[in-house]
Amino acid sequence: MTATATSPERVSFETHPQQYHHWRLSTDGDLARLTMAVNPSCGLRPGYELKLNSYDLGVDIELADAIQRLRFEHPEVRCVVIDGALDKVFCAGANIQMLRTSGHGWKVNFCKFTNETRLYLEDASQHSGLKSLAACNGATAGGGYELALACDEILLVDDSNSTVSLPEVPLLAVLPGTGGLTRVVDKRMVRRDHADVFSTLVEGIKGQRAIDWKLVDDIAPLSQFEARTKEMARELANSVEDKSDRIGVALPPLEVTHEEGAMRYRYVTVTWDESTRQGELQIQLPNAGNPADATAAHAEGAQWWLFDMFRQIDDALLNMRINLPLINVMSVRVLGNPQVALDSDAFLAAHQDHWFVTEVACFMKRVLKRYDLTAKSFFALADEGTAFAGTWLEFGLGADRFYVLDEEDTPVQLGVSSMNGGAYPMSNDLSRLESRFLGDLDQAGRVLAKQGLIAAADALGLGLSTESMDLIDWEDEIRVHLEERASYSPDSLTGMEANLRFAGPETLETKIFGRLTAWQNWIFQRPNAVGASGALQCYGTPSRPEFDYNRT
Repeated sequence: MTATATSPERVSFETHPQQYHHWRLSTDGDLARLTMAVNPSCGLRPGYELKLNSYDLGVDIELADAIQRLRFEHPEVRCVVIDGALDKVFCAGANIQMLRTSGHGWKVNFCKFTNETRLYLEDASQHSGLKSLAACNGATAGGGYELALACDEILLVDDSNSTVSLPEVPLLAVLPGTGGLTRVVDKRMVRRDHADVFSTLVEGIKGQRAIDWKLVDDIAPLSQFEARTKEMARELANSVEDKSDRIGVALPPLEVTHEEGAMRYRYVTVTWDESTRQGELQIQLPNAGNPADATAAHAEGAQWWLFDMFRQIDDALLNMRINLPLINVMSVRVLGNPQVALDSDAFLAAHQDHWFVTEVACFMKRVLKRYDLTAKSFFALADEGTAFAGTWLEFGLGADRFYVLDEEDTPVQLGVSSMNGGAYPMSNDLSRLESRFLGDLDQAGRVLAKQGLIAAADALGLGLSTESMDLIDWEDEIRVHLEERASYSPDSLTGMEANLRFAGPETLETKIFGRLTAWQNWIFQRPNAVGASGALQCYGTPSRPEFDYNRT
């Protein structure tokens, strides 16, 4: 995609089941059915058809919306069955024509959003008691199998044709870009040699062999497929606690105003200037306090300011990625009273026994991960009127740099709460404090022990600020830092930031984002894949690809 930040081709990440083009969502008690029925003529952009349940970003936007609605609007559901509406086809994977006609940045962000959505499905299983079953009623290839891998269990129809496959290497000269290889060996624990064979078989693997190699959990002939689907879904549902007493919360559309150089929500404002390649993310805390209790928070639902704010932040981050490609560095400011932030955290910590409060905290965790994974340089600025405290301190800790104004006559306060102690783990399963002080975890504990408001004068000594400045230097120094950052190559910055943001242990998530996505995006620029005679260009044509056989 070559659209600029002000292009009319702006992508919206908001949708609703009544507006879906590609999925059908239904619920029946504690079971749900999410059927992939991709409309070939409703691609997000012109120039390709979504044949054979292949998908593009628009299909994934609907999938992400459906998962979120199951968690909030249908909390009674304990298992969702994901199946395909086409005969003999579950999903053919990412649409090749879409990939072929997309620019590098589009492919990168498509892969990233798809990865995040699959991880959100897995998070729902781990933290929300929402299990998932992939009922693969036909051919399950590439990204289609990667979607199945994100589910708790996989059922494959046992006929003469239906296989699971990851054919990207032999067919397209690229890699499965949304966690396929990692989930095969790390999640399903397929033997390395079996995984090697499987990943180079264009035709894939079916039947009993797919079970023996742990690629699927069960198979069933077509005549018994629906009955076996229901049986496995019931077993998965029964494996988690009963949730029939939960009442869902509707998720209305967000209210946002789009202007030239600005997006304005109720609590969030994003502004930018393409001429300087700089932007700003402002988060405004309200003056109001917390609901009376968890029941009152549940009654407020999506209008609870905390939930509403983070829905807005989530949408703003996604818009930054896709719709603001020319913006290189974002300054970040949290405005308001830091005590409001700390009081809100105390409310969250005190009501984790209520499903809705817990679900909101899980959502906030996901939004903060989205912040970590967004390819913009984030410089957090704590000056007069800001409130980087508790949950909102995470935006400072997660930024690439955190500058604090330390001026005796100017009140600037930060704050620490129990929520900074691990409620919002990063992709490496560490808190942002632990990631910050990886070489001295005792320091993370010392900071956490300072719960409450912290004076700006103490920020540098505690290791919270990158640099603390007085008022004389503040404006000029910040301007220089931002201008310098905006002048660097965005490619090198993205690579540098991705390497620095996730220090410490490797997890399924860091492998997916750090290894597969990075390798996939590098390979997507190689002539063997995207050159005039590359495999991605020749796929579906009479021409055979021509490779440079030098190992890199």
